Amino acid sequence: MHLVCGEALMDVFGAGTTPTGMALDARVGGSPLNVAIGLARLDQPVAYFGGLSTDFLGERLHAALAAEGVELGAAHRSAAPTTLSLVGLDAQGVPSYAFYGEGCADRMLPAAALDAMAALPLSINALHVGSFALVVQPAGATLRALVQRLHGSALVAYDPNLRLNVEPRLDVWRDSVDWMLARAHLVKISAEDLALLHPGLRAEDFAAHSLSRGARLVVVTDGGAGASAWTASARARVEAEPVTLVDTVGAGDTFQAALLASLAEQGRLSADALPSLDAAALHALLDFANRAAALTCSRRGADLPRRSELGPRAAA
Repeated sequence: MHLVCGEALMDVFGAGTTPTGMALDARVGGSPLNVAIGLARLDQPVAYFGGLSTDFLGERLHAALAAEGVELGAAHRSAAPTTLSLVGLDAQGVPSYAFYGEGCADRMLPAAALDAMAALPLSINALHVGSFALVVQPAGATLRALVQRLHGSALVAYDPNLRLNVEPRLDVWRDSVDWMLARAHLVKISAEDLALLHPGLRAEDFAAHSLSRGARLVVVTDGGAGASAWTASARARVEAEPVTLVDTVGAGDTFQAALLASLAEQGRLSADALPSLDAAALHALLDFANRAAALTCSRRGADLPRRSELGPRAAA
């Protein structure tokens, strides 16, 4: 089973003016929530671990995850409110975010919530963590404790997914990335986030550094310029998939979910299996994730694809 950890929130889009103000369109969101739903839609067994409010928005988030088949036995419920993310789209469909989340449920994830892991029906063979839940407290400390607990027995996947509107201090993000590089087996980062963290650092140099710290597979996505992947002995690159762009909301989360699903389908969802991926296997992995992300970009919001939309399964 995949275990996806981090924030779940409401993305709030402007839906036009009204005589007395503005109409708003609130949709379930949050990078980890998207990854969890993405894995479920790709026919992978997946559980979610994070803070969910008992307010009406938290109930909607819980219902959305449950409707997709995400296991919620480890979700931590509290009376803290649900984070709101106001989403603005530019002319190219690229989103910007403003977060209202101080003291909200996805941040208020105590260490005691880890006890709920015992309620999961299947063993955990892959753990995905990332985004702002790792750099806010107490959620960050709780997730670090979980990574420490599982990184010796499960594949740990990580996507920093910087949100400077939540935590504007780049040194905090750099500390989080540095800590995770020593513990994550699969590291996926966008070129945009890499440029924020380390201006001028080339993707291949970041990959080499990450591999030297202990990562087994590093992937850098670069929007319309495609994506690249590295192991210690192989590399591959794919061009961007042609798409009629609506927006890019959820594209990176789709890519991450598809990477994990493809590894699972190939029987390579383990830390020990990643170094054996040759250039051809890396290319196939990137191609699958690229096609999945392109489908999300062709639709409004984080509407992640289902497995039936992506062609035949890879042979294990």
